[in-house]
Amino acid sequence: MERGIQFLGRTRELKELLADIERAGLDTLSGKKAPRARVLLIAGRPGSGRTALAEELVRQVADRYGDGVLRARLSEPDGTPVPVESVARDLLTALDLPTPAGAAEDDLTAALREALTGRKVLLLLDDAATAEQVDALLPDSPDGLVVAVSAGPLTGIADVRPCTLGGLDTKSAVELLSRHAGSVRITVDPRAAESLVEECQAQPAALMLAGGWLAARPKSAVADLAKHLHAELDEDTAGTPLARVFRLSYAALPAPAARILRLLSLAPAGLADPHTASALAGCSVSSARTTLDDFVALGLLRAVDSPLPQYEVPGCLHPLLKALTETEDRAAELQLARARMLERTVRLLQSCRAITETDSPQAREKLLGMPRSLRFPSPRAAADWLSARRPALLAAARLAVADGDLDTLARRLMSQLVRAMVAHFGTQAAAGDLYGIHGLVLDVAERRNLPRERAAALLNLGDLDARTGRTREALARYRAALDAGREANDPYATGRAMESVGGAHLELGDYDRAADWFGRALAQRLARDERVDAARLYGRIGAAHTFAGRYGEAQRNWRAAVAGHRKSGDVAAHARALSELARVQEYAGRPEESLRTCQEAVDWARRAEDVRLQAALHVRLADTLEHLGDSAAARLHRGAAERMLGEELPEGEPEPDQGATSS
Repeated sequence: MERGIQFLGRTRELKELLADIERAGLDTLSGKKAPRARVLLIAGRPGSGRTALAEELVRQVADRYGDGVLRARLSEPDGTPVPVESVARDLLTALDLPTPAGAAEDDLTAALREALTGRKVLLLLDDAATAEQVDALLPDSPDGLVVAVSAGPLTGIADVRPCTLGGLDTKSAVELLSRHAGSVRITVDPRAAESLVEECQAQPAALMLAGGWLAARPKSAVADLAKHLHAELDEDTAGTPLARVFRLSYAALPAPAARILRLLSLAPAGLADPHTASALAGCSVSSARTTLDDFVALGLLRAVDSPLPQYEVPGCLHPLLKALTETEDRAAELQLARARMLERTVRLLQSCRAITETDSPQAREKLLGMPRSLRFPSPRAAADWLSARRPALLAAARLAVADGDLDTLARRLMSQLVRAMVAHFGTQAAAGDLYGIHGLVLDVAERRNLPRERAAALLNLGDLDARTGRTREALARYRAALDAGREANDPYATGRAMESVGGAHLELGDYDRAADWFGRALAQRLARDERVDAARLYGRIGAAHTFAGRYGEAQRNWRAAVAGHRKSGDVAAHARALSELARVQEYAGRPEESLRTCQEAVDWARRAEDVRLQAALHVRLADTLEHLGDSAAARLHRGAAERMLGEELPEGEPEPDQGATSS
């Protein structure tokens, strides 16, 4: 059954399911309190209408569960189980609860169960592949209800109430056929309609395809279709009623449309849009959309409720489409179609990110150089596309490395997906997805023994840990990245890892180790004559000594940072380093020297056009002048800072500039 259309039939099944909600469980009968939520199981083959029945049940009882309805799909259309970790994360997000990036599956499922404890929540778990998937998500509270949809029994879950589906009753099946084929021919020849229902074994998916076939042929009689299907029963490869109706629908398609339909079996997560179909088939976007809409009318695709045109390959048709590609398309053609689709995805992601960088002349030029069909009209439109296509994009990332390789296309896809997500959602909000993407790379790198790629993935994962407050986990990643970088003889990775190890120690308050690791990274940069990076590292060493209260060492390193930035011509970094040097001089009890350095820093900040830094420096000058007894000059500097920021600044020292500290 299709969502959004009045539900048909299943009166007996619904009555049994509703009764099962109230029926006493084994624990209650034995005098114990039920420890977990009740589980109702709707079992049936794909195409039996199992999801439609589950949705109707949910609709009828939703008002009993005041804390809402949660939905999750536990399998991809091709039958691949969705990781429990991913499902738990999405459910926690739906509850508006934090989902710690990088958290393990056990931690996430425990957090979900804790969140659901005491809540009257109805949880619909569709396409469950295994009992273990469902068991991991069950609330530890009898107040909720879980409705699971599966192809078979969920052995191992206590007191589960199964409802196994067969076909629809004849009256409902004829009505379903009438909805899709039109009522006239059904009314004119009710016996033929009943015969067709019998040929389809009253299976909803087969009936919808049959209705679509008839709707496309207004002059064909219902009896003709019934005869076609009955004739196929004599063939050795007749298969299920759904397979027979599908073959009939497929055989009637024009060759280009048939090819597009077959290739949709490659659509990541079974989700296609006009760009996906266009790239797979090598046709225009507009013609692809027309064909996809035609497929919806024929019952071969489902339109997804989305602000963008998006379509879903029904799970019951996916194995049939895949079998067709194996018999009608050469492996090289499928590989090429897949590459075209992933390449189109990369270009859309590039466009999605570029629309956020319109201040950059290079980004604007690159955007204008793209075909009009790949451009987004606004950053909002790009963000909406990224949100709507998120499941398919993450599935595309998995598809890109499914063969266990990291070719150029896979690397580009991963890189552009990460950049687009950070540009639109921010690192914090996208951290869960970013962990998954970098985790894919790490998994391949470890299986294929690719130390350079392993180092890069570990560094990226470590950065995510660091930005989300998991500093100790970040430190472990950075150390592993250092080992991988050394194994790969990659100076960039080893230098970056050493600096990151130092940064983690700095965050943990171990300033001696931080200064030591920054010093190791500095030695490598100096040996390679990388002066810009060396200047930055002098500053980081200076910051570590500042936090440790070693102001003499801190001043020496900040002076080296100032000199390095001056030589490299980085005006902004020069100004920030002078600002930090002035701060340390003040801490060291040398206000006159701090005053002179701070005035020099203001000069350089003005050249760098860094208004916030100028304002912060004017406040620091005001404080220093107050300490030196020059209140009039202090008021002038404080007034200058207020004018720059357009608001009144509080009395006292501003917060340290973290960007300057790490410069």
